[in-house]
Amino acid sequence: MPSYPSRSAGSKPLFESRENPPEHYLIAHSDGGARGNPGPAGYGVVIKDETGRKVAALSEYLGHQTNNFAEYQGLIAALEYAIKHGPKALKLISDSELLVRQIKGIYKVKNAVLQDLHGRAKELIAQMDWFSVGHAFREQNQEADQLANEAMDKGMGRISARVGAGDSPTRVSNQPPAQQEFEGVVRNGKVELVSGTLAEGTRVQLRVKK
Repeated sequence: MPSYPSRSAGSKPLFESRENPPEHYLIAHSDGGARGNPGPAGYGVVIKDETGRKVAALSEYLGHQTNNFAEYQGLIAALEYAIKHGPKALKLISDSELLVRQIKGIYKVKNAVLQDLHGRAKELIAQMDWFSVGHAFREQNQEADQLANEAMDKGMGRISARVGAGDSPTRVSNQPPAQQEFEGVVRNGKVELVSGTLAEGTRVQLRVKK
């Protein structure tokens, strides 16, 4: 079970909750993760308009960070997109119960790094005309989860970025995939490395030397 910060009845939410959205608003499905926690981290955000039409797909590799750091970066990226491109009305859906409850003021933010990110989110939310945040289970957030994992893969040098039809990414990692070379030999029909190691599932291209 995850360990959450203590509950605080006196905590104030970052925004006044309004159930009914305006005529035009954005819906952002956000996810962040880290392999190892902390470890290689990234976030993914899928943004749609009120009709369900996808308008943007955001992702970024964040280096060595925690899950919660990545979740907050996804929230901030969605808010920055809404403020820059409009409308300044956003419904954020996250599978991080911790983030949702901290933004709603149910839980305090005790971690110093998250306090800074929470403060940045507060500044951005104050610029919005309307904002709502809600929790969803991971299986309801699969596209954002895939984007986050692809950002982590890219940062770790496993795959190149893939952009689907209709996607309009506004953030990509500023760290290019690592280019590495390994020596290996073929034994019993399988390539065995004679130098270096590769993580399980790593995709490779082979160039035969003669």
